[in-house]
Amino acid sequence: MFVNEMKLQNKTVLVTGAAGFIGANLVKRLCANAKDCRVIGIDNLNDYYDVRLKETRLAELQSFDNFLFVKGNIADKSIIISLFDTYKPQVVVNLAAQAGVRYSIENPDAYIESNIVGFFNILEACRFHPVEHLVYASSSSVYGSNASIPYSTEDKADSPVSLYAATKKSNELMAHAYSKLYNIPSTGLRFFTVYGPAGRPDMAYFGFTNKLLQGETIEIFNYGNCQRDFTYVDDIIEGIMRVMQSPPERATGEDGLPIPPYRVYNIGNNKPENLLDFVNILQEELIRANVLPKDYDFEAHKKLVPMQPGDVPITYADTSALTRDFGFKPATPLREGIRKFAEWYYEFYLSK
Repeated sequence: MFVNEMKLQNKTVLVTGAAGFIGANLVKRLCANAKDCRVIGIDNLNDYYDVRLKETRLAELQSFDNFLFVKGNIADKSIIISLFDTYKPQVVVNLAAQAGVRYSIENPDAYIESNIVGFFNILEACRFHPVEHLVYASSSSVYGSNASIPYSTEDKADSPVSLYAATKKSNELMAHAYSKLYNIPSTGLRFFTVYGPAGRPDMAYFGFTNKLLQGETIEIFNYGNCQRDFTYVDDIIEGIMRVMQSPPERATGEDGLPIPPYRVYNIGNNKPENLLDFVNILQEELIRANVLPKDYDFEAHKKLVPMQPGDVPITYADTSALTRDFGFKPATPLREGIRKFAEWYYEFYLSK
């Protein structure tokens, strides 16, 4: 197991996508728990989903004295250069990205801008302003329709089934190249179906809730024969915190050139759930939280439909490397996480 080699005290940490779901939770954890850690956050606050959620997250973060927010797009190189020149971050956590598999079919330009150009700008900044560790978000989507279950980082991941997945795999390849060329310690994290309170409305649990509340029909893909490795956001944050404090070691090979200080990990619950079981848990918890009435007719609002382009039948994380190296394994039960989401949803949307 790795010993935490780098303490965050007195460090400056740059978090991109700071008003996003994972980003905001990470900033909150850093500001609250890492003594004397200064956190710089950047986010463009785009309207891919309800901006009120981002503004609410940001308002909570701005109560911390050790947090500074910059509104900007990581695809704007001048902003990134200015951030690094001014604040000289020692640790960078890149969570800014255009997310969503289906949206990448409708609006591919957004993915190239944010996920490719934006990440390139981050890498270039790390090249000219050496950092102690670059941590970046990858995705379980990189595995595509991998036949080997559970998904291991040792498996090939070169057959993406969506542009989103292709951009995330590109991030890993780009980071590897920069780690090799410029000796930048970097770690990629393949997240598996992250959910929780104040999450992304385009995710199934959130979108289903919105539709059910409005009396609309929810579509369950592949006729319900899909499984997802749902991972509660607090488990994701714990994984990031442990990883970011243990950068890959720099070393020199026999050829006198750097051995890439580069690693990739899965962060998932290691327990895929059938979508029909997930929907049953969701409906029970929405009733329990008073989001929906006890007599709601769920059967009348469910429709089984074929697999959609870009989708895969199962995601399932092999987290043995994460456990081996950091002594951590996500384990929040789906019902517990959905219950917290349902209670938050009632408070945020319905209690006022």
